Amino acid sequence: MKTRLACCLLAAAVTAASAAPAQDLSRYSDEGLRAELAGIADAETAVLVPMRDGKGLSTNIWRPKGASGKLPVVLWKTPYDEHVPAGSTARYALEAVRRGYAFIVQNERGRYFSQGTYEILGRPQTDGYDTLSWIAAQPWSNGKVGTLGCSSSAEWQLALAGMNHPAHAAMVPMAAGAGIGKVGRFLEQGNFYTGGVPRTLFGVWLYGVDNPLRAELPQDLNGPMRARVARYNSLDADKPDVDWKTHVRRLPYAELLSSLGEPPGTFESLIARGPADPAWKTGGLYHDDMGWGVPALWFNSWYDVSIGPNMALYNHARTVASDREASANQYVVVGPNPHCQFARLSEDYKVGERAMGDARFPVDQQLWAFFDRWLKGKPAAFPDGTAHVRYFTMGANRWQSDAEWPPKAARTLRMYLRSGGRANSMFGDGRLAADAPPAGEAKDSYRYDPRNPVQTIGGGDCCNGGLVTAGAFDQRQISARNDVLVYDSEPLQAPMEVSGFVDAVLKVSSSARDTDFAVKLVDVAPDGTAWIVGDTIQRARYRDSYTAPAPMQPGQVYTIRPTPITTSIQFGKGHRIRVEVTSSNFPKFARNLNTGGPNETESTPVVADNAIHHDADNASYIELPVVGG
Repeated sequence: MKTRLACCLLAAAVTAASAAPAQDLSRYSDEGLRAELAGIADAETAVLVPMRDGKGLSTNIWRPKGASGKLPVVLWKTPYDEHVPAGSTARYALEAVRRGYAFIVQNERGRYFSQGTYEILGRPQTDGYDTLSWIAAQPWSNGKVGTLGCSSSAEWQLALAGMNHPAHAAMVPMAAGAGIGKVGRFLEQGNFYTGGVPRTLFGVWLYGVDNPLRAELPQDLNGPMRARVARYNSLDADKPDVDWKTHVRRLPYAELLSSLGEPPGTFESLIARGPADPAWKTGGLYHDDMGWGVPALWFNSWYDVSIGPNMALYNHARTVASDREASANQYVVVGPNPHCQFARLSEDYKVGERAMGDARFPVDQQLWAFFDRWLKGKPAAFPDGTAHVRYFTMGANRWQSDAEWPPKAARTLRMYLRSGGRANSMFGDGRLAADAPPAGEAKDSYRYDPRNPVQTIGGGDCCNGGLVTAGAFDQRQISARNDVLVYDSEPLQAPMEVSGFVDAVLKVSSSARDTDFAVKLVDVAPDGTAWIVGDTIQRARYRDSYTAPAPMQPGQVYTIRPTPITTSIQFGKGHRIRVEVTSSNFPKFARNLNTGGPNETESTPVVADNAIHHDADNASYIELPVVGG
């Protein structure tokens, strides 16, 4: 019944969206898109929109050619070089103008032609607010603005939504996790951390984006000259290529960029902070004490860098929105794709190396229908009956719908990590079982050497200079390592859908004062292929508190609760559910050197002898949100 209802709800949504289909612009070249746009739009280039501190943000505006009335507006804000539109930005600009919207691209402060000093997310609560006020005051604006974008162009929207600006009528944030400071159980500070462990993607990303010694135009340059310069000079920095797979191993980690000769910048200031440093509250991140005031259509994905915080924030916005209209109008779509690859969902889709079947979804039709409802006052464009949660279940390879996340029918199944004390590698005796362990069951031990970390293969990640390719990949070469503990269920007698937040609780000990514990959920096919579903990690010093880290005492047993893995996966008949536990997942996460000291500024690692306990008094387990069955 649930599946039939879900399919009907999804079909209705697709039918409604298809009533006004977006034109397929995917085959256009960038030059073709710009030519098409020039033919139908009046453009203003490199306009300096004034902020409250006197700085101007460089802004490009496209309006339907010859339009005389007031227009709804779509705003795309970016740290990237998009003044001469290309790719998705140009396609959205063209589609917006064709549909009767004004489309605006604005650079964050300190980027390209925008004035001021660069800050991640560009001060959304001041710069974002001031930009909305400026747009609403323009004679060609109807006073309703929708914000749109993926990744950085989505992440700045979150803190702005907490301001509930009267002109902010709707938002479509896509892959917006790096805009979240804290929400619920997730304290990741914009994906800089997971479980208190730094993610290496930020060092790589900031190498390309942060440019503290950037070139700037003269402050008094007149508008026409600014527009002329913007046509042929982006002021972009041409930095040397870096072999990140080699360079990321360099210690200390805090010198990742300075060792390349980079001037001190954003990375150095962030790596000096702990996960709970009050400075995280002063930037552009959204924290769950800020409220929410804007209807939103979220696009997330299972193999993105921050699917857990994204889904937690969606739930948060539904329950704490500043007004009933906003809380009642939160919708989310979750695909099987990696970061920002929604346009690639196809009828024969692969994520990593795993086939997902027909994963098509009318992304563009839905976002324009959502904007038509909130910016043009057309409620029938995006009906009230649209399912709040639409998600792709991997393994079953189908879209489903529900009223909430996790799905309403999900129930918790606890499975215990069990063994005879030799769970090392997939050739060991580790098992995942529904029955709790008895007294005296032997622990599993392994040696973690930071000089030989366990390699990352797939999973959720992005933006890391080729260090990790996100997606579903076979984990057998990892499962064969002796420093990886492997726990397998018996082959399933029937398919099992797991949709929601997957929680692990580990009883651990170590010879070191500090170490990490990494957990991975894997789908093992009958032929042995071991597909990664998701992963998480926890630094032991933060096991009880991020504000008061505490060392471990050798041999003492502690409880570790990593932040949840978030997914929708059907483990097929004959498949095994696998849980892997080790102490590194590199290069996705920076290595713990096991000293218990200031890890990011140290260079000399210590070998740790770590253990997972699973007896009656110290049971380790995983909790799966099972739907049906």
